[in-house]
Amino acid sequence: MHPFQHLHRGLLWLCLSWGLGVSAQGQPVSELLPGANGLALKTWVFHPPQKTHDTPRPVVIALHGCGGIYATVGSRKGQLSARHQGMTDLLLAQGYSVVWPDSLTPRQETSLCEQSMASRQVRQSHRRSDVHTTLAWLAQQTWTDRQRVALLGWSHGGSTVLASSDSTQKLPQASVTPDVALAFYPGCTDALRRAYQPSWPVHMLLGAADDWTPAAPCVALGQQAGMSFKLYPDSHHGFDNPVGQVQHLPRVPNGQHPGLGVHAGRNPVTGPQAWQDVLDLLKQRWPDPAAR
Repeated sequence: MHPFQHLHRGLLWLCLSWGLGVSAQGQPVSELLPGANGLALKTWVFHPPQKTHDTPRPVVIALHGCGGIYATVGSRKGQLSARHQGMTDLLLAQGYSVVWPDSLTPRQETSLCEQSMASRQVRQSHRRSDVHTTLAWLAQQTWTDRQRVALLGWSHGGSTVLASSDSTQKLPQASVTPDVALAFYPGCTDALRRAYQPSWPVHMLLGAADDWTPAAPCVALGQQAGMSFKLYPDSHHGFDNPVGQVQHLPRVPNGQHPGLGVHAGRNPVTGPQAWQDVLDLLKQRWPDPAAR
């Protein structure tokens, strides 16, 4: 088969999955991890099919945005949102295990999106702690390939990627550290102010039309810190969401234009491109994940 045909079939599968929604390829296991200050950190753990429990494989720690992990309306209410489940299934199909720490509900929160930055009780210090709690737990699992662990975060979770990888900040010693990290449309202003430097390779996926966490500070951060990034045209915050459309969210106070709300929603062209880019970036870092 011609290489282009392989690419075409792969992209067609990705677009169908992205546009129509995909069913889980593995049943999640709920784990309670002993976190900082007595917190029981709830996580959802997905394993790829046809993998024995103790077979080492690459692991992606997935970090939700300000709205949490779960769908809040519709048929998926209480389950992973369409975006989170869709990306999970794509990663499972590549042979990765996926771990979702839930940073909100153990702290009696369901969403931070309509809270001002100053009033938020769940801060990046909490989420950074959750990442290191998850890493410590992964170090104890026989199925963890310790040389192939990634962070993947969206929005507030993308900011957690930056907070967790900042070499200018004191980070906990750990026997497992991420090998690579990817951040969808993080907030970059604080990291830019701190002269952030990544502890491991970090790639940012940014929406050119994002008025919630605008791309410009992230572009400046990438140039300052020597990080890779990609700017997707005509793309708002949440452009990789596989469902819905761009909406104005007037009650979000923390956007580029305070008091005027923000816009968020899918771009049916750049969203699937970005998901394919995630798979490609991981494959570049970890060739043939199923072979080990």
